Amino acid sequence: MVDRPDLQGRRAILNVHAKGKPLGNDIDLDVLARRTPGFTGADLANLMNESALLAARRSADTIDMAAMEESIDRVMAGPERKSRVMSEKDKRVIAYHEGGHALVGHVLPNTDPIHKVSIVARGRALGWTLALPSEDRYMHTRSKLRDELAMLLGGRTAEELVFGDPTTGAQNDIEKATQIARAMVTEYGMTDAIGPQQLGQKDGEPFLGRDMGHQRDYSDEVAAQVDAEVRRLIEHAHDEAREILRTHRSTLDLLADTLMEVETVDTSQLLEIFGQLPVWDGAGTTDGNGSGNGARPTGPDGARAPEPAS
Repeated sequence: MVDRPDLQGRRAILNVHAKGKPLGNDIDLDVLARRTPGFTGADLANLMNESALLAARRSADTIDMAAMEESIDRVMAGPERKSRVMSEKDKRVIAYHEGGHALVGHVLPNTDPIHKVSIVARGRALGWTLALPSEDRYMHTRSKLRDELAMLLGGRTAEELVFGDPTTGAQNDIEKATQIARAMVTEYGMTDAIGPQQLGQKDGEPFLGRDMGHQRDYSDEVAAQVDAEVRRLIEHAHDEAREILRTHRSTLDLLADTLMEVETVDTSQLLEIFGQLPVWDGAGTTDGNGSGNGARPTGPDGARAPEPAS
């Protein structure tokens, strides 16, 4: 199995595919390599080709960074589908949904930075929130996975909070959250009730990175414990997302109104909207018995302040 390239590998691959292309003076391949964690060699080749096509369509002499940014979005989420006509009500639901993802992801301390939020349909998605890690990551902590659960459920929770009637738009978010929560219980040993043991055997083709099924090798009693732990993790994430959105409802409304007006909000606009929102401190809430709401202030530019030394 060939793993995805790391930062240096992506830089080298981009350099190969950049040869013969008229790159603008603002293009920095090191920045692009950092902006594309998880990209395969084929993804990076598509990125360079898409940027060249975009520049040609715009009758530009060179490929600039704006074309590169648009190409990254196209490779990750598909081309824009501005021809899809939606009612104002549906657009507002999507704006609050994506705003919920972005707001919860921004204030939680262990999620990846939010780079862009859009209600322009791409591929099969009606809207999307782009969160990218600042560096390559090869393992995840329990606290990060719990924050990821809350961010995934932030969209549906925003729909419940604002409209009182959730939609089917959260289907993929719920699927991902359930997969993460079940893996935390049965594979990663991240719950006290089950402990550090692996439950179940996978049937698949591990050399191709595909898991075709899950064979249960534990009792019905343990299966009930697994279901209870998965439910507890998801309910806690849902409660945390709801508390965050209620606390910062005015910011959620502002972000949704901005999305309704301009459709896509990038990093600089997000920092203006989020301002000096405190970073949510989830310590003490992971046992499902409480909902802590301590906060750690952000830095002067809106970025998260470093964790205090323990």
